[in-house]
Amino acid sequence: MTKIMFDYTKSILERVSFDPVLFCKELEKAVKTLLPYELEQLKEWLMSFIIEKPELKPSLVIVNI
Repeated sequence: MTKIMFDYTKSILERVSFDPVLFCKELEKAVKTLLPYELEQLKEWLMSFIIEKPELKPSLVIVNI
């Protein structure tokens, strides 16, 4: 079940990545709902995802990277 939530979170973040403000809001929701080990996976995914979208780099502050 938790894999489903993690995948769902990634899909939402990918869909809203066109808007940095909306991306940050969704990322804040994800940080509140995901389990600690899922947050680690999310951090790894964010690092690779943001390489292609530098305008989203400020969102890394939310997950303390």
